[in-house]
Amino acid sequence: MLDIEKVKEVLEEVRPNLQADGGDIELVGLEGGVVKVRLKGSCAGCPMSQMTLTFGVEKVLKERIPEVERVEAVPF
Repeated sequence: MLDIEKVKEVLEEVRPNLQADGGDIELVGLEGGVVKVRLKGSCAGCPMSQMTLTFGVEKVLKERIPEVERVEAVPF
């Protein structure tokens, strides 16, 4: 089972990278091994957002928290 505090901690570490490009990330919830997030700001409409999510956010979460299976973006 995923620890929400650990997930929040890792998201706080990747947040500055997103904010540097005018975006942000919000934790929506956890469902089994799935972390549900909402991309905000310039990330919300960016065509590269799926790559950012997969090769940035998901990669870091999986490295730090092995129980993470995947990260899903939740629309507004």
